[in-house]
Amino acid sequence: MIGFLVAGLIIGALARLVKPGKQNLGLLATLGLGLVGSVIGGTIASLLGTGDIFELNVLGFIAAVVASVLLIGVAETLVGRRSG
Repeated sequence: MIGFLVAGLIIGALARLVKPGKQNLGLLATLGLGLVGSVIGGTIASLLGTGDIFELNVLGFIAAVVASVLLIGVAETLVGRRSG
C-alpha cells in the first residue's frame, strides 16, 4: 500500500512536470490524481495483457503518466471555473 502511494505521488509529480504551465493544485491533489492515473494505467496495461494491474511495467507507467496529465488538465479546468 505504501508503494502504491509513493508510485502515485511520483506519477502525479511527473505529470505536473510534463504538463506545461502553472498548476494550482496542492500536494494532496497531485497525489490523488497520480493514484487515479496509476490505477487507470494499470488497468490499461492489464487489458492489453502486459501484466497485473498492480504490477509495475513500462506500458502501465506510461499510460499512468498520460492519464494523470489528462486528469490534471481536467482538475485545473474545474478549479479555474470555481475561482474565476
